[in-house]
Amino acid sequence: MNLTELNRIATAMVAPGKGILAADESSGTIKKRFDAIGVESTEGNRRDYREMLFRSREAMSQYISGVILYDETIWQDAKDGTPLVKLIEQSGAIPGIKVDEGTQALPMCPGELVTVGLDKLAERLKKYYERGARFAKWRAVIDIGSGIPSMTAIGVNAHALARYAALCQAAQIVPIVEPEVLMDGDHDIDRCYEVTTRVLNKTFQELRVQRVALEGMVLKPNMAISGKKCAKQAPVEEVAEKTIRLLKACVPAAVPGIAFLSGGQSDEEATAHLNAMHKLGPLPWGLTFSYGRALQAAPQKAWSGKAENVAAGQSAFSHRARMNGLASKGEWQSSLEKKAA
Repeated sequence: MNLTELNRIATAMVAPGKGILAADESSGTIKKRFDAIGVESTEGNRRDYREMLFRSREAMSQYISGVILYDETIWQDAKDGTPLVKLIEQSGAIPGIKVDEGTQALPMCPGELVTVGLDKLAERLKKYYERGARFAKWRAVIDIGSGIPSMTAIGVNAHALARYAALCQAAQIVPIVEPEVLMDGDHDIDRCYEVTTRVLNKTFQELRVQRVALEGMVLKPNMAISGKKCAKQAPVEEVAEKTIRLLKACVPAAVPGIAFLSGGQSDEEATAHLNAMHKLGPLPWGLTFSYGRALQAAPQKAWSGKAENVAAGQSAFSHRARMNGLASKGEWQSSLEKKAA
C-alpha cells in the first residue's frame, strides 16, 4: 500500500471548490428517475445521459473532483468509442466505482438491513483499478424508527464498511466510507444527531480494528437533519451547527475530507446546508459534497432524453455544480439561484 498516493487522491477528491458527482445509481434507481422524465431506461439511454454529464466541460473541469460510477457505466464507451472513464480523466476528475451489491434483510433484526458484496471484492477491485478507478464507494443504510437502529445493525454494517475499506487500500484504491442514517422517518434533528454519533463512533472503531489508514480515505456521512416526516424541520443554521459539532466529536483530523450525501434533500437545501457549515470554520478536514440527485435532478429534466436538449442539460448540470462548488467554500448565496432562473 502506497499511503502517500492514497492520501494525495483522497485530498484531491475534497479539493476546495470541488466535489464528487455520484453517478452510480443502480439500474432500478435510474429507471425510476427516467420514468419521471418519460425516458426509457435502456443501456444506450443511460450511456447517453451520463456521457452528456461527463462532457460538460465547465462543470467537470471546474467543480467536479471525482465521479462515482455504476458497474455498467465503468465498462461503457462513449458514442465515439472513447471509454467513459477516459472522458472523466480528460476533464481532470478522478474516476471511482460503487462496489457494494445492495442490501439484504438483517437476520434477527426486523426492519433492518445489511449491505452485501464483500465476497470476491478483492478480485473485482483489481479489475476496476485496471480500468482506471482510483476510489470506491460502499454504502451502509441505517434507518431510524421504533426500537431501531439496534446495536447489531450498527455493528455489522460498521464491520462491513471497515472490511471493504481495508480491501480497497490493499488494492491501492481510496475508500469512500458511507454510513448513511436515513432521513425518511418522523424523528427530530436531535434523534438523528444521537444515532449518527453512535454510527460514526462504531465505524471509526471498526476502521481502526481493520487497520485502515485514515489518511487514505474519505467519509461520506449524512447531515444531522430532521426526518422528512417530522412536524418541525430544523432551520439551516441548526443543521449546520449540529452537524459540525457532531463531526468534530466523531471524525479524527487524520481523515483528509468529508463529502456529504444529499440524502433526499432538495437541490437548494443541500447547497444551503453545506454553505452554512463553512461559515463555522476553520475545520480540521476538507468539507464538500458527494451528491447524486441534488446535482442531477435539474439536468435530467432539462435533457429529457432528447439529443437537441444536451446543451440545456449540460447548462443545468454546470449551474448546480457551480452552486455546490461555491457552497464548499462558504461563498454561495440564494440570490445566485434566482439570477440563474
